[in-house]
Amino acid sequence: MVQTIVILGGAVGGLHIAHALLKKNNKDIKVILVTKNSHFYWNLASVRAIVPNVIPDSEIFRPLSAALSRYPPESYELVIGTATSSDFSSKTVTVSLSSDAEPSSTRTLTYDHLVLATGARYADASTPWKADSSYEAVLSALHNTQSLASKAQHIVVAGAGATGIEVAGELGYEWGKTKEIVLLSAGSSLLGGDMVGPAAANELKKLNVSIKYDSRVVGSAKLDSGKTEIRLENGETIATDLYLATTGMVPNSEYVDARHLDADKKTVLVDEYLRVANVEGNNVWAVGDVVSKPRAGFMITQKQAASVAKNLELALAGKAPVVAKGPPVDILGCSVGRGRGAGRMNNFKLPSFGVWLAKGRTLGVQMVPGYIDGSVA
Repeated sequence: MVQTIVILGGAVGGLHIAHALLKKNNKDIKVILVTKNSHFYWNLASVRAIVPNVIPDSEIFRPLSAALSRYPPESYELVIGTATSSDFSSKTVTVSLSSDAEPSSTRTLTYDHLVLATGARYADASTPWKADSSYEAVLSALHNTQSLASKAQHIVVAGAGATGIEVAGELGYEWGKTKEIVLLSAGSSLLGGDMVGPAAANELKKLNVSIKYDSRVVGSAKLDSGKTEIRLENGETIATDLYLATTGMVPNSEYVDARHLDADKKTVLVDEYLRVANVEGNNVWAVGDVVSKPRAGFMITQKQAASVAKNLELALAGKAPVVAKGPPVDILGCSVGRGRGAGRMNNFKLPSFGVWLAKGRTLGVQMVPGYIDGSVA
């Protein structure tokens, strides 16, 4: 009997799981991959792609249809749409289809197993840091940011997490000698006090990036001059040509009943097998930024995807799951421009050159073909 696995989300976690299942079980299952974006988007490189003519679109956007077309057509389906509600007791998910989909604007999918890999989004939908909308919209946001960054003489980046540091670093590397680049940190240090913070700050200063600490943004507004006025919690205002926010990441979990979510963070609650908590039948799984456990991160999502794929195979065979594995060590690395970096492995500081070699040199773009040809899984 063919079993249906619905995977919500076509980014790193969802596509990895789809490949793993289809490569081994394509005669026994049907995988339905639901995604807002018709393309796989390597958003890890978005921080550099905002600089024009550095990374071609074709290197970070690939059609998901190309990734799945290697499998028998009866074993998969690609649905372009957004999950709007779910009923775990009846094993159904309601999807709002893209505007050009026919004949209906919504569709109800029935599953045997469900995977939640819908990720998270940033509060400012105009930024290209995540693929939280259609391919056309994300591509437009990226190109618009490129254009604005090229013209701006003063740029403010809000948020001193890894994304904010990497965005400021790329801007500083390209324009630090000709434009004023400012990074706003809500607290008194970068990365929320992580030991990598001082090293990242030092690298940013080498690229002529100014850092303003204790500068939490509470609002922004467009001025008649075309500039953006940024309001800080301390009462200060800053006028800038381009405001890039990297704050306020929100899990895409609105379609999940509240009893399966963390009351404050709204992330999906999972057990040690990455099964969603409080689900009768234990047939709903979750990975990646929609879980953010132990934190959001590419390597964490990768390991979670491998674990869920393994546990789905065991479930399909009627066997018990195994405890999900995380990365063997806790690594935090930030590229800082195209030549330097800052990072740690557990509590050991990594040399700038080492972070550049491992991450900053390519931002992982060379991994994209593996997600398309399935070799990642």
